[in-house]
Amino acid sequence: MELMGRRTDHEEESVGKVFRALNKASGPPEKRAARAEPGTPGDLPSPGESPSVERRHEPTSAEPVAAGAWDERLMLATTVRGAAAESFRTLRTRILHPDSGPPPRTLLVTSAVPGEGKSFVCANLGISLAQGVDTYSLLVDADLRKPSLHGFFGLGNEKGLADHLRDDWDLGKVIVNCGVKKLSLLPAGAPPVNPAELLGASAMTGVVEELAGRYDDRLIIFDSPPAQVASETLVLAKQVDGIILVVRWGGSRREHVQELLETMGREKVVAVVFNAFRATIFDTRFFGSYEYQQNYHYGVR
Repeated sequence: MELMGRRTDHEEESVGKVFRALNKASGPPEKRAARAEPGTPGDLPSPGESPSVERRHEPTSAEPVAAGAWDERLMLATTVRGAAAESFRTLRTRILHPDSGPPPRTLLVTSAVPGEGKSFVCANLGISLAQGVDTYSLLVDADLRKPSLHGFFGLGNEKGLADHLRDDWDLGKVIVNCGVKKLSLLPAGAPPVNPAELLGASAMTGVVEELAGRYDDRLIIFDSPPAQVASETLVLAKQVDGIILVVRWGGSRREHVQELLETMGREKVVAVVFNAFRATIFDTRFFGSYEYQQNYHYGVR
């Protein structure tokens, strides 16, 4: 399945249907905030109501994003009957139902080198989790060098994580809705001049802890810079519960990926996702005995 060219009228209609289906239980946009369950994006007080402490921490951008503003590559996870969507559901299951121990609360999605599709996987995984019955997801764009998650959802990037780390902005005021229930985003903000210093500082440890404590109803997914070009990724990897490594077929050399797995800690790696290959493989052991395969491939441009 290659994603090329402009979206056709049929694809536009399909995206619109999926978008409406995701919001089916939410009601009209003007009523969505009042009807959302506690702890979900859009849970804002009604006019004249005094917000509780918890509600002050919720995303403040209540206006839904138009379906047409989403990047066409998000169709992969939102297509109800699609091989790629099924792969993301399989990954979701492996995250939520591990072989042992509790599921992770915080996840890091990274790659060895640029161009392997980590942000693509992060965005689609967030949507897939939000489609679950009892799962909520918060995406965090921690790739301060080259932020891209906001673009997938047609959102702005004026304020975000960098502003909190640099100027101590309230996290609750820079988290935004992605336009569907149970999915929100903390953008990166404008790229700073010192991304390594910001992400490597103790304040970033505080961000991980604060988000996990403040939003205890959702799984928090960090999109980080490629590990071989940004030292701060290895620092962030130590602060999360689990890691998803994205490898583009024909990209990183196998020995480099093996070395990265050892450096980050194999015990923390929830999955290795092979992108742009004739199979999608989720394997914590990298070429180990368990493989999930389909006779298709999906790619990023």
